[in-house]
Amino acid sequence: MILIIDTCADRLHSLEFVKPVEDILKKSNCRFFTRHYSKVSQKDRSKAEKFIICGTSLKDNEFMKHADEFSWLSAEKKPVLGICAGMQIIGKVFGGVLKKATEIGLYKESFSEFLGLGSEEQVYHLHNYYIDFLKIREFDLYSRGKIPQAVKHKSREIYGVLFHPEVRQKKLIENFAGNAGK
Repeated sequence: MILIIDTCADRLHSLEFVKPVEDILKKSNCRFFTRHYSKVSQKDRSKAEKFIICGTSLKDNEFMKHADEFSWLSAEKKPVLGICAGMQIIGKVFGGVLKKATEIGLYKESFSEFLGLGSEEQVYHLHNYYIDFLKIREFDLYSRGKIPQAVKHKSREIYGVLFHPEVRQKKLIENFAGNAGK
């Protein structure tokens, strides 16, 4: 069972950033449930085998005011995938600093082997901020570029992508989900 964590302040944003992830998991026959980050309980976290922290819109940064609600990530042993805002949250929890950089649209990025990505992919960016994971010792970079696009914790299954795989790299989400809850 996968817990999808919604970081959106507005329900309409959830339709754009959370529902596509739910649709990918439904199509893959993965069991999941969705909670807004402000309502995630210890019971929810115990029930989940894996976590996906979804992104949100460019102007929605409310989640960053509540990054402490994700402090449980620092000790989490279960697999986690952070998408855009989710990657930023992971970076904050592990001591990273939020930096400004707006990227919108399709970008060609280079990757090392990462959840089934090819060496070069055209990915969809929609963000105003990023975390410089080069300064966080616990993470390895799996992208080559000026802004980290894909990271993984060195000793745990905590992954982050700054781009939106729910748009063009659906297989990445399927690969992360594996056979969770089937």
